[in-house]
Amino acid sequence: MATPSVKTSDQSSRSKEPTKTNSLPLATRRIAAWAVEITLVVASGLVPFGIGAYANSRSDLDRVPLNPLLVQTERAIASPLALPISYGTRNVASPTNLLWTIALLAPLTVSGAQLYLLAKTGATPAKHRFGIKVVNAEGKPPGFKAVLVREGLGRWGLPMSVAYFLWRNSFLFPSLGGFASLAVIMLVLEAKGLPWQQDRRALHNTLAGTYTVDDSTPLTVQSQGDGQGSQSFESEKDEEDAIASIVITQELPRQQSKQRQGIPQNPNYTVVGVAFFCMSAALAILVGTQIYVKILRNQQVTEQSNNQQFLALIKDLNPNSTATNNQRQKAILAMGTLNDAQSTQYLVDLLSKETDPILLQTIQQALVNVGPNAIPNLKRMNQFLTGELEPVKGSKALPPEVLEKQLQANQYAISKILAVYNGQTNGLDLSNVSLSQNGSEQSYFNLVLDKKDLWGIKFKSANLSFGSFKGSRFRGVGEDGRWDTYDDWIADLSQARMRQANLTEANLSRVLMVRTDLSRAILNKANLSNARLTAANLSSAQLEGADLEGAVLENVSLTGADLSDAQLKDADLYAARLGRVIAVGTQFSFANLTKTDWQGADLTGAYFDHANLKDANLNATRLTKAILRSANMENANLRNADLSFADLQGANLAGADFQGAILTSSKQNQTEQFVQTPALGVQSAVVEGVDFSKVKNLDPKQIAYICTQGGIHPRCP
Repeated sequence: MATPSVKTSDQSSRSKEPTKTNSLPLATRRIAAWAVEITLVVASGLVPFGIGAYANSRSDLDRVPLNPLLVQTERAIASPLALPISYGTRNVASPTNLLWTIALLAPLTVSGAQLYLLAKTGATPAKHRFGIKVVNAEGKPPGFKAVLVREGLGRWGLPMSVAYFLWRNSFLFPSLGGFASLAVIMLVLEAKGLPWQQDRRALHNTLAGTYTVDDSTPLTVQSQGDGQGSQSFESEKDEEDAIASIVITQELPRQQSKQRQGIPQNPNYTVVGVAFFCMSAALAILVGTQIYVKILRNQQVTEQSNNQQFLALIKDLNPNSTATNNQRQKAILAMGTLNDAQSTQYLVDLLSKETDPILLQTIQQALVNVGPNAIPNLKRMNQFLTGELEPVKGSKALPPEVLEKQLQANQYAISKILAVYNGQTNGLDLSNVSLSQNGSEQSYFNLVLDKKDLWGIKFKSANLSFGSFKGSRFRGVGEDGRWDTYDDWIADLSQARMRQANLTEANLSRVLMVRTDLSRAILNKANLSNARLTAANLSSAQLEGADLEGAVLENVSLTGADLSDAQLKDADLYAARLGRVIAVGTQFSFANLTKTDWQGADLTGAYFDHANLKDANLNATRLTKAILRSANMENANLRNADLSFADLQGANLAGADFQGAILTSSKQNQTEQFVQTPALGVQSAVVEGVDFSKVKNLDPKQIAYICTQGGIHPRCP
C-alpha cells in the first residue's frame, strides 16, 4: 500500500506575501499569542475588581453584605493556597458586590470563549492575529476533547499540580511568591517538551495529539495509492527558526506494531498476575474482617465492664447509701476513669446536686480526668442553670442562692478543664455558656485563664465578663505549624460578653469578635491585628499600646476609650464612634476613617498621614502636633478643632468646615504670628502649599495666617 504524503502548495505560498507580524519566528508568535490570551483573561477580572475596590472606598454608597458566591469562592481559594482565614461576613458598597461578581465570572467567560474558538476553528482571536493555528493529525480543528486535554491537563493541570506539590512540601511554603516561581518554571519546562523526545514537542500538544502550525502558509493534501492522505505542517522541533516540518504518515503505527511484535508475550504471565492479585485481595479482606471483628468484641467487652463498674459505683453514691465520705470520694474518682457517656453525665448531674465542698472538689477532679469530653454535658447543665436564674425564663424550682452555687460548681469544672488541657481544646464549643460572676458573694466565681492557649474555642455569645485572660492566646499556628495560613486555630468570640475582662497582652490576632461587648475591658498591648471587630462595643476600653493594624472596626463604639500609642495602620474604622477618645501618639496612617465621629477627642501627636477622614466629625478635637499629611479630609467637620502645630501638607480639605478652628498656638506673640513662617511642627500649623480655596467658614484671621504661611486661598495676594 502506498504511503500518503502531503506537500505545501508553493504557488499559493508565493502568491501570498507575508505580513510584518507573520514574518516573526513561529515560537515568538506562539508566545505573543499566549501572552495576549492570558492578558485578556486577567484584565477581564482585574478591571471590574479595581473599579469595585474604588467604589468600596466611597463613603456615600450604601453598605451591604458580601455576595455569598464571593464568600464561598474566597474560602475555596484561600484553603489550598494556605491564605489567612477568610471571614466572608463583611459589608461592602452595593456596586462592589456586582462588580466583584463580574470580576469572578468574566475571566471564566473569556477563557471559555477562547477554548470554544480553539476547539471549533483551531485559533483564538490572538492566534489568528499572529497567524498561527492548532490542528490535529489530519490538519483539522482539534475539537473539544482534544482542547480540554491540551489546555486543562497538559498546559495547566500537570504543571500546576507538580508546582503545587513541590511548594507544599518545600521550604517555600506558604510563600505565594515561591509558588508563583515554581509555577512559571513548570510552565516553561512543559512548553519546551520532554528532553528525551526527538521533536521536543510541548507536553500539551503531545498529550492532545495536536500541532501548532503557521496559518499564513496554505496547506494542501495529495492522495497516493489507496487515496488516503495527510497534511504537512510546521513542527515545534525547531520553532526558533520556524523552518522545520514533519510529515504525518501511516508508517509510524507499523513501526510501533513491529516493535510490539518484538516484545515476547506469554499469556501465562497474565494468568499468574491475575491469580496473584485475587489471592492478595482475598487475604487482605480476610485479615481486615478479623481485625474489625476483634475491635468490635473489645469494644463490647469494655462497655460491659464499664457498665458493671458503673452500677457498682452508683451503690456507694446513692443518697441512701451508708458509705462514708472517703468511700464516696473513691467511687467518684473511679467513675471519672470510666470515661464513657453515662458516667460523665452522672458526674455532671451529681455536681449540680452535691453540697459537700470536699465532694464537690472530688467531682470536679473526676471531670477533669474525663477532660474535654465532659464539656458538652457541662455546657448543657450550664445553660440550664443560667436559664433558671433568669427572671423571665426561670421556673424557680429552687431558690436563687442554691442555683447560683450549682452554677458556680459547674463553672469551676469548665475552667479547670480549660486550664489543665491547655492548648488541647481546638474546636471546643463553649458558645452561650456563662463563665461570669453570678452576683452574690456566696456564689462568687472569678474566671482566671491567664497565659493559656485558648485557640480554636468557640465562645460565641458566651458570658466571659470580668474574666482574666492576661497573656492568653486565642490564635494558634494550626497543624502545619505556620502562621497566617488557612488552618490557623482561631477562636470565635462573636457576640460574647467580655465586659471589664482583662486581656492585657493577649493574642487576639484575626479573632472573630463581631458585636462583642468589650466595654471597660483592659486590652493594653494586646495583639488585635487583622481582628474582625465589626459593631463591637469598646466603650471606655483601655487599648494603650495595642496592635490593631489592619483590624476591621466598622461601626464600632470606642467612646471614651484610651488608644494612646496604639497601632491602627490600615485599620478600617468606617462610621466608628470615637467621641472623647484618648489617642495621644496613636498611629492611624492609611486607615479608613470615613464618617467617623471624634467629637471632643484628644488626638495630640496622632499620625493621620494618608488616612481617609472624609465626612469625619472632628468637632472640638485636639489635634495639636497631629500629622495630617496627604490625608483626605473632604467635607470633614473641624469646627473649634485645635490644629496648632499640626502638619496639613498635602491634605485634601475640599468642603471642610474650619469655623473656629485654631491654626496657631495661643501662646505665640500676636505681633509676629503672621510674619515668620514656622518650622515643621514647631510653633503653628504647617499649611505651606495646602489648598484652602474650597474650605468653608474661614474667618479673616485664619485666611491671613494661611496666606502668610504659604497656603493657597483665592483671597491671598
